[in-house]
Amino acid sequence: MSKERATIGTNGVALPVLPPERDARVWARLVRVMFYTPGFLALLLIKTGEPSGFGISVELLMLSSIAAIVGGLFIGAQSADEGSDHSSRIGTWSGALILELLSVVPILCAIPSLFHELANSRLLHAMAPGAVNVSLGASELIPAVAILPFMLYQLAGFGTLHFVVSRPVNWAINLGIVALIVAATVANRQAAFDLEKTFASLLVIAMLVTVFHGVLRLRQMQTLYDSYCPAKP
Repeated sequence: MSKERATIGTNGVALPVLPPERDARVWARLVRVMFYTPGFLALLLIKTGEPSGFGISVELLMLSSIAAIVGGLFIGAQSADEGSDHSSRIGTWSGALILELLSVVPILCAIPSLFHELANSRLLHAMAPGAVNVSLGASELIPAVAILPFMLYQLAGFGTLHFVVSRPVNWAINLGIVALIVAATVANRQAAFDLEKTFASLLVIAMLVTVFHGVLRLRQMQTLYDSYCPAKP
């Protein structure tokens, strides 16, 4: 049975709608996954790809990995026991927001270009004499399909962002994520690496600003909730 939170404060005003309580242990495990996976993919790309075609993929993968460490710091600060304050009570939510926007989004942006490099790697696909070079074509984009369940996660109310911005803003941010990822991927395919860097940089800056707003908004909401939440009977 889920525990219902109070909805009306002692001042008669509706209390902020906070994210549901989440298991910090699960998110801590995800931190490990998000730390090692992008690093492994970056090493694989460096070993097998053509440096001229990397674009900004390696930087995005490294950002994803390092951001996971920062997210882990927030998750580790979670506490609702004696001595906890407004900040420590939002540790898991803040860490989740960092993982969602600064770990998952960069790796989703890097994956199409990464797989394109792997699919066309001369080291991995050394051709025998007389062999026919078969292009994978549109199938190279199959790994990029992962962005669709991520969008579902974000827009269906599972994501932390859902609780810190309005629904129209949430849609705008997530559609912007898709648009910038597509633009960066197209630029990479056309070897317009300056454009790719511009689109990817805009994406990272937007995610960084959103994370800052989200964490501060979560703290503000938690402060209001703690200040006006009715005492338990």
